[in-house]
Amino acid sequence: MDLLTFSLDNIFLLLQQMSVFLVIAYLFTKTPAFRSFRVESLAERHMLSLYLIFSVFSILGTYFGLPIQDAIANTRAIGAVLAGLVGGPKLGLAVGFTAGLHRYTLGGFTAFSCGVSTTAEGLIGGLVHLYLVRNHRQTLLLSPQVAFFTTFCSEITQMMIILGLARPFSEALALVEVIALPMILANSAGAAIFVSIIRDQQRTYDELSVLFSAKAMRIAERTLTILGKGFPEHGAEELAQIVHEETGVGAVAITDREKVLAFTGIGADHHRAGQMLTSPHIIKSIEENRIVYADGIKRSWKCALSTDCPLGSALSIPIRVDSDLIGTINLFETKDTIFLGLNKTLGEGIANLISDQILHARYNEQKNLLVQSELKLVQAQINPHFLFNALNTIIAVIRKDSHQARELLLHLSNFFRKNLKRTTDISTLAEELDHVQSYLKIEKARFGDQLTLEMDIDNNLLALRLPVFSLQPLIENAIKHGISQMFAPGIVRISAHRHDANVVIKIEDNGGNYQEGGPIGLGMNIVEKRIKSLYGETYGVEVTCEPQVRTLISITLPY
Repeated sequence: MDLLTFSLDNIFLLLQQMSVFLVIAYLFTKTPAFRSFRVESLAERHMLSLYLIFSVFSILGTYFGLPIQDAIANTRAIGAVLAGLVGGPKLGLAVGFTAGLHRYTLGGFTAFSCGVSTTAEGLIGGLVHLYLVRNHRQTLLLSPQVAFFTTFCSEITQMMIILGLARPFSEALALVEVIALPMILANSAGAAIFVSIIRDQQRTYDELSVLFSAKAMRIAERTLTILGKGFPEHGAEELAQIVHEETGVGAVAITDREKVLAFTGIGADHHRAGQMLTSPHIIKSIEENRIVYADGIKRSWKCALSTDCPLGSALSIPIRVDSDLIGTINLFETKDTIFLGLNKTLGEGIANLISDQILHARYNEQKNLLVQSELKLVQAQINPHFLFNALNTIIAVIRKDSHQARELLLHLSNFFRKNLKRTTDISTLAEELDHVQSYLKIEKARFGDQLTLEMDIDNNLLALRLPVFSLQPLIENAIKHGISQMFAPGIVRISAHRHDANVVIKIEDNGGNYQEGGPIGLGMNIVEKRIKSLYGETYGVEVTCEPQVRTLISITLPY
């Protein structure tokens, strides 16, 4: 009975001393390093940090131990076992050996056996880690139950090593009878509690991250249309309302550099859109181009418009686009409400989100302008020499066949009318073929029997979408640089067929006058660039040539 009472007293003493480690574990979960800490994917810097942390834990466990019969009842095993469980065999061995070597230097008849057993405990934790990883059960690495039973088995192993190595055996046996129960139970419970603290804190961070991401995604989805046109004053009110609903703060204001664009929430009776900026915090945020935060406790926010304003804390965040400050977004809370850290982080994320969406809108605007410029460039290249040749052809025909001349004028008119109307970036294959029909009719009249046109188009592909002006410049190249240079009759073949997941449009002439490596023409360059920009680098234009035999231009597009 006396032995049992003594063991229970030692268990409580060890648990009491172990509480120091649990406080340290809790403080560790509050550090920035813990936020990037993931057992499933530890980096080298994490390994070094964990080695130092768990080695210190183990060494302190020895110092805080209870002297018993020229030995020490301690909580050293927690650091070694958890090092192996969290970081694997290498980390477990490193921490176990370090803590064991330290114990060996303190002397005593169990010095060597304790040094060996502590190293073994680190290895046991590492082997359990290895088993769980190889069986794809990494989620159990931070399981309190796994930590308890791993430490339980490790401590039993330690007692067996002490009995096997410590001499004299009689003293080793007497020691184990006294310390076995306290150390096995205290260390196992301590390891379980330690892991539970880390796991629960990680879950909290993960849940907050999920909540933050969900809110950010909803805000991004709801504001995409509003910000698609930049940072307009007419959309500011709707934007403020969305942010207000998603964050749940007291009020939200959006400003440009000089005035309030929108205000929604508490205080909207005297904070109104159109007012010039009066808040020193917002003005300071704009002037210094930085976040200004008044938490309502250490630093209060005071309304410059009304002494009865219920708002008492504020977060002013600059909205920047390409390093240019274009305005601010401001979150407010009332004087009796604590400004949540989540809302502070979310507010900063929203400002970045708004900046990115506005930048994306500007990019799309510039891209559209570039597309329009390229289309006009293609049109400018087509129109002058084609118009000159077409008019000369019509003049020659009108003397012989006025009816044919009238048809050619109609085709010419139709060609230029479609040129002027085609301002979008995308058209269908049917529209492209319709456009080039007028061009081909005029060229056919120009060359007469010297030009034969052959078309092989899969009707199922007529709805295929492709960049506008993709075919006409390439067909013009075939005629201008191929057929027009021949004395023999020329043939231009146009085909479109599906090949697995792709569609290949081919334009072939029997001139064979294309020079490999030479300039392929402005129109062809633009077609190539626009296809790759729209669909990716695996698609585009390819030219193959057999000199004096044929030139084949292939356009590859996704089906």
